[in-house]
Amino acid sequence: MDEAAKGKLRRVIYPGTFDPITNGHEDLVRRAAGLFDEVVVAVAAQTPKATIFPLGERLALAQSVLAGIPGVRVRDFEGLLINLLQDEGVSVILRGLRAISDFEHEFQLASINRRMNPEMETLFLMTSDQHTFLSSSLVREISRLGGDVTAFVQPQVATALRRRFHGQVDGGLGAE
Repeated sequence: MDEAAKGKLRRVIYPGTFDPITNGHEDLVRRAAGLFDEVVVAVAAQTPKATIFPLGERLALAQSVLAGIPGVRVRDFEGLLINLLQDEGVSVILRGLRAISDFEHEFQLASINRRMNPEMETLFLMTSDQHTFLSSSLVREISRLGGDVTAFVQPQVATALRRRFHGQVDGGLGAE
């Protein structure tokens, strides 16, 4: 019996800005890795959001955080997501939902992507209960205001945030 027949899907792309990557992102990737042979975490180079980390640093942090999860690959992408899926030979997009407020926007994206490529599917996974409140923008704001984000991100991400906002490299909670 092949993997697809056993219920495990082949490959999925999980796109985002990951600015920064949070424990919620990591949890979603871990759970997806149990469902798929390969999870491609696609870090968007272009985004309408103002990012605090340049693309190279977002990639490096995602690679570092996700390094121990089998079947996970991190890459960057530019342009339309549907073009990335075509280039990768993947037809499934993974998106996380924290609350009903996420659904409207995610539904709109899934609908337009499917309109542009009818072969594409979007799979929504609900976040784990402990991460329903967590977003990269909240983590950035807490860190910018000097708060402790070690419960929300891995140590190397907390260090990068302190360095970005406060010029701290060593010491403090969550330092490497």
